[in-house]
Amino acid sequence: MADLSQINIQEIPDSFVPMMSELVRVEQFTEKEKYFEIKLPGGRDLGHQPGQFVEVSMFGIGEAPISVSSSPGKKGTFEIVVRAVGDVSNALHCMKVGDKVGIRGPFGKGFDVNELKGKDLLFIGGGIGMVPLRSLVNYSIENKKDYGRLIMLYGAKTPSELLFKDELQYWEKNTEYHVTVDRGDKDWKGNVGVITTLIPPLQLDLKRTVAVVVGPPIMYKFAIMALHSKGFADEQIVVSLERRMKCGIGKCGHCQINHTYVCQDGPVFNYAKIRDMEEAI
Repeated sequence: MADLSQINIQEIPDSFVPMMSELVRVEQFTEKEKYFEIKLPGGRDLGHQPGQFVEVSMFGIGEAPISVSSSPGKKGTFEIVVRAVGDVSNALHCMKVGDKVGIRGPFGKGFDVNELKGKDLLFIGGGIGMVPLRSLVNYSIENKKDYGRLIMLYGAKTPSELLFKDELQYWEKNTEYHVTVDRGDKDWKGNVGVITTLIPPLQLDLKRTVAVVVGPPIMYKFAIMALHSKGFADEQIVVSLERRMKCGIGKCGHCQINHTYVCQDGPVFNYAKIRDMEEAI
């Protein structure tokens, strides 16, 4: 057994040490998803890029990688949305305002907001994929002068599963916003159908458009097929691969695909660079 007394705490990298952080707002979004606004020690900024993630520690239980949902333009706090699917996320769902969690990060490579400048951006968000995509959407709106058209496609299984309902009018005002659900209800007056049905009618300038796709694994295959049918090249498609991440620092090998570590080399990738990785999509 290792002699823990010989460990010099000063030599432990900052990325290994959780920062004790406070929950300042907690809101139930859907039956499974909950929103958390988090304040780091001293109210410091997280300093993330859209598409990056943090490790959230529930002491005595474990930690999990969670996408940052707020724009870097939000100062003093940051936001995450968590689906209750395991020990850490279920424990987090029991937390309330004023409770403390551990935060490590931000980690990974996010969306290259500088490379996207001057481009028309087609956002395609499915289900829980809207959580990390929201960070880029809102950043692009805040810096609208740097980008061309902002076109947003959002799909969920049912109206009750749509996230960020209080922001829908904001997105409608600032983007070309299209929303659909797989199954409507008695009150739903919008489009019914899978998200890929929103792609064919779009009028796009393909020479200057980049598609950003974030959603459940099953969505990627069909969204990319629809984009190809529309004339998109692989190099014009950006995806986020967040599944299977664990430690956030490339040590556990949980997210390794061949020689690629999703938590360090991604989770954001240009599709052209991963299209031949059988396990990626």
